[in-house]
Amino acid sequence: MSCYEHIFIARPDIAVAQVEAMTKEFSDIITENGGKVANTEYWGLKTLAYKIKKNKKAHYVFMNIETPHPALVELERQEGIHEDVLRVMTIRVDELSADPSVMMNSKGDRDRRPPRKFDNEERS
Repeated sequence: MSCYEHIFIARPDIAVAQVEAMTKEFSDIITENGGKVANTEYWGLKTLAYKIKKNKKAHYVFMNIETPHPALVELERQEGIHEDVLRVMTIRVDELSADPSVMMNSKGDRDRRPPRKFDNEERS
């Protein structure tokens, strides 16, 4: 079985509970077809870079999936039919990461990095 990172974005006018129900429905499609969903993350309602189907915002959901290819094709087919799904993106990866995605890291975690040292600056 292959490993995938799968993201779908849903219309902004639906409730978070409906997004969770959609995620459960899509996870069931994977498990029924012999795959497994290793991790699911709800990234929240975010502003889009450009309008998609007259929407400026969307709910983002990220899924780590280990599944055979036919199950992935069925998942993407079902998402294409679903009226609340705006876009889908699937990327094949070598292995699934156990760490939370970059989107789930708080800004405070990024600020705690040590400062970079540049070659042309002298620091004491």
